[in-house]
Amino acid sequence: MAAFWQQRGRRQESGGLGGVLDGLGSVFDVLLANARLVLGVSGAAVLAIATLAVKRLIDRATSPRDEGDPKAEQKSLEDSWQDLALIKTTPKPTKKQRREDLSEPLLSPARPAVPDPRGSSAPLGAPQVQSSPVRCLTLQEKLLSHSSQLAVPEFQVSLVPQLARSICSQLQNFLRSKFPELPFGRLSLSGALLDGLEVLAADHVHLMLPLVLDARLWSLISGEDTVVRNPQYWMIKRIDLGYFPRGCSPWDRFMVGRYLSSSVLNETLHKLLVASINWPAIGGLLGCAIHPVVASRELKLEVKHDQVDLSIALFPVVEMEDKVLLAVPPEGLVENLWLESFYRAEVSRLKELDAADSGARQLCLRILNGVCKRQPRLHKLGGSPLSHLILHLSDTASDWAQESLADRFQQVLEELVASLEKGVLPSYFNPKINLFSGLLEEEIDEMGFVLYRAITEPEVLLK
Repeated sequence: MAAFWQQRGRRQESGGLGGVLDGLGSVFDVLLANARLVLGVSGAAVLAIATLAVKRLIDRATSPRDEGDPKAEQKSLEDSWQDLALIKTTPKPTKKQRREDLSEPLLSPARPAVPDPRGSSAPLGAPQVQSSPVRCLTLQEKLLSHSSQLAVPEFQVSLVPQLARSICSQLQNFLRSKFPELPFGRLSLSGALLDGLEVLAADHVHLMLPLVLDARLWSLISGEDTVVRNPQYWMIKRIDLGYFPRGCSPWDRFMVGRYLSSSVLNETLHKLLVASINWPAIGGLLGCAIHPVVASRELKLEVKHDQVDLSIALFPVVEMEDKVLLAVPPEGLVENLWLESFYRAEVSRLKELDAADSGARQLCLRILNGVCKRQPRLHKLGGSPLSHLILHLSDTASDWAQESLADRFQQVLEELVASLEKGVLPSYFNPKINLFSGLLEEEIDEMGFVLYRAITEPEVLLK
């Protein structure tokens, strides 16, 4: 009997709740039936989605649960979250339309934009942004811009010569005290920095150490008349030994056979630089560190300053019969050869020509030197070969004004490629001398490849 009344009470409770739900369902049906008239299409859609979600919640609340299923409660909660999310993501109804918009359809297809016949798509009153056309620089403008980037920093222009002259003075005093019997001339600086042709950085300078020879005791023999058959080298021969026996000249101590040996002189000076001079003391006095290069065949000093690292090369030099000869013998067994230098004549001639017609030869040379300094495969092409080539072109091309810089630059590249193809570049001051004679075939091929590509597009060299 107790079970009967319990089941009856349940039926009454379910019946009462079912009546309420039936009433709510009828209300929803009435609202949905009239929603299209009251709210419009979009509003009716929103109300239908919301009503569906509420109905699902009510059905889930009134449906009997399986008390034996432990996951039933969790499942109902997940379904409730999904329904709430459904309500949350329903689109918001659009704003109430204005009276003048009622004549337009609710969902009108997108219409393509009609171009303005006046050629302007910007709305009235909007600022007009005009794109400036991209300006392509000419080769002339690029060369002038590139030349400004090659300038040596101002502090190096003033610091390096001052530092080099101080070292030069200390070295001069030591030589006079160590070898008072040897008539060395006055040490002087040389190099592109002093002549305004240096680019990018003042990282090297030359010290020229003159040897004063008695012209009655010494004479020159061209390299063409020796076993090397190279007109770029000379030999300095001791003469009149019958009248002026060995020992009459203070330089006789550096002779090999009857010739003044550049190799023996360099070896003596190398030992002097490495072992005899107190460079730490001199460096401390000048505010820098000075180290002689021990392993090099050349006479070199490495100078480290707070603001610059500098390499100084010392060259013994002999000036006779209008020749400038450096103690730079070629590699090999021949140790009595002296290299003829045309650097002083090159710079003097370039400045003279530019002064006569306000030319851009030196500017062109600076740009080319900068290109060779930045291109590892063109390093050996910088300096004298470029100077001699520009001097050759100056005899054929008369227009060297700055306005013609691009044409002359292009012409230099073409002449360089032609010379590399033949493997011959004659010296401007002595056509018998081939300035490419010291280059290997592989080096010539690499240089020619780089420059051949640059003929059609010279701008690649300026990057």
